[in-house]
Amino acid sequence: MLTRRRSLALLAAPALAAVPAFAPAFAQAPFPDQPVRLIVPFAAGGPADIVARLIGQPMGERLRQPVVVDSRSGAGGMVGVEAVARSRPDGLTMVLASTGALTVLPQIMPRIAYDVQKDLAPVTLAVTVPQILVVSPKLGVRSVAELVALAKREPGRLSYGSAGSGSSPHLAGELFRLRTGIDIVHVPYRGAAPAVTDLLAGTIDLLLADVPVVLSHIRGGALPALAVTADRRLAVLPDVPTMAEAGARDVISGTWYALFVPAGTPPDRIAILHDAAAGALRRDEVRRSLAEQGGTAVGGTPAELAAFVRAETTKWGEVIRAADIRID
Repeated sequence: MLTRRRSLALLAAPALAAVPAFAPAFAQAPFPDQPVRLIVPFAAGGPADIVARLIGQPMGERLRQPVVVDSRSGAGGMVGVEAVARSRPDGLTMVLASTGALTVLPQIMPRIAYDVQKDLAPVTLAVTVPQILVVSPKLGVRSVAELVALAKREPGRLSYGSAGSGSSPHLAGELFRLRTGIDIVHVPYRGAAPAVTDLLAGTIDLLLADVPVVLSHIRGGALPALAVTADRRLAVLPDVPTMAEAGARDVISGTWYALFVPAGTPPDRIAILHDAAAGALRRDEVRRSLAEQGGTAVGGTPAELAAFVRAETTKWGEVIRAADIRID
């Protein structure tokens, strides 16, 4: 049975926002006079790419070296993560990895080419983005309570979309299903965009999507937003209740992005990279740009990121086993 304590792991993210005092002490340590490559394991132009470019430039200013964003998409982010895991541990190669490739796919894939704990070293948790429960306008429900009541009256009729099996929206949908005790059918898509298209058309009934994916549709009135999967309401959607406020407790989920380097990277270089990343995430314009898309800049210590990843792995592992999620 899913435990309340573990399901609240994501609540800890805002508390990591304080930047540690030790980092600036390393700011003058020697660093190679070479560009730093920041691998984004998703396609250019997507949310991860946007985050990387938002923080890459101010990081480069602090490092006095250019930070070059390099897209390496494929296999749900695993291609880019593997590339960094196999890179030279000199501090010149980082990856902006996310939820799936670090905590979900390693638990549902039969074979994976890297070990998160052994092959990667944490730098900082950069950004957290919660999800929004949206429904088809044809469904005729305007609250989580109405949705749950309908699903319980007609078990197995309602369907929810995702960006693919094992994706963050898939896990969020299963968490919502388990917490509310409803029977709904998963419909995987090849990305979030086609899922949103079918939701608008009424082909599927609901979707738990990252805020930026559906924000314009919510603001335009095309998609009813029932709840946000965070512990507090979002400034960009202040009228949308949290899941707890809507009556669905412990449905805390989202996508997060974190910086890692290859294991074996010298601690002083990790500290320099952390200082640069945390400084970038403190910038008003960066925090404002992220907040406009429903994201929260974090910037915690490497140790805090390591603990966060362990907690997330445990949490989603319980959902994976309870829902019997697997990829052959």
